[in-house]
Amino acid sequence: MTIAENIHVVRQHIEDACAKAGRKPDEVTLIAVSKTNPAEAVIEAAVAGAQHFGENRVEEAESKIPVVNAQVSKPLTWHMIGHVQSRKAKDVEALFQYVHSVDTLKLAQKFSALSLEKGKTLDVLLEVNVSGEEAKHGFVASQWANDDAMKSALWSELEQVFALPGLKVRGLMTMAPIVPDPQQARPVFASLAALREALQDRFSVVLPDLSMGMTDDYPVAIEEGATFVRVGRAIFGERAIK
Repeated sequence: MTIAENIHVVRQHIEDACAKAGRKPDEVTLIAVSKTNPAEAVIEAAVAGAQHFGENRVEEAESKIPVVNAQVSKPLTWHMIGHVQSRKAKDVEALFQYVHSVDTLKLAQKFSALSLEKGKTLDVLLEVNVSGEEAKHGFVASQWANDDAMKSALWSELEQVFALPGLKVRGLMTMAPIVPDPQQARPVFASLAALREALQDRFSVVLPDLSMGMTDDYPVAIEEGATFVRVGRAIFGERAIK
């Protein structure tokens, strides 16, 4: 199948998942994860109607994004979805409109300072590790609902993030475990959604977005409230090994 045909199928699955959950399809933004794919493939996806693209490596994005932006007729929205080292924050801020992977207070402070320098506001999501996997980045939150010490530490860090100038905290992001049955990821998505509600209640903040769900499990994520789904393989095919 072509990239355009793949996008059509993914959008149909989004519509089906929204119907099942009693949601409207326009509540969910599809991010075409273009990492490891060449500029030509991204342009093909843009021609087919994709408008949001996700990258996870600054070095790759630096060479790809300008090429793509110069060849498309409508402006695209770029999302950084990979881990960001503090020393790369300046490069990320210059290339991307959204950063989904703000995973520490230190990194949030760095982006805040960079935004203030430029007199702008950066849209960010806070990456939260609700699965408890050691290999995952993010604010520690695997037992936030029933471990008072963990919840207190999380509340303390996030309260400081919410107070930072130059950042618009749009919501939360998480990476679910890779599991054979997408239903096994549902508790992770439900936990992130519940955490979002708890934070809104506790700190009187508005967090409209939940970035969760990838190729193997995005319909389940939508059923649990995802507003951004990050889909790569189902659009571009299997990734080239680098």
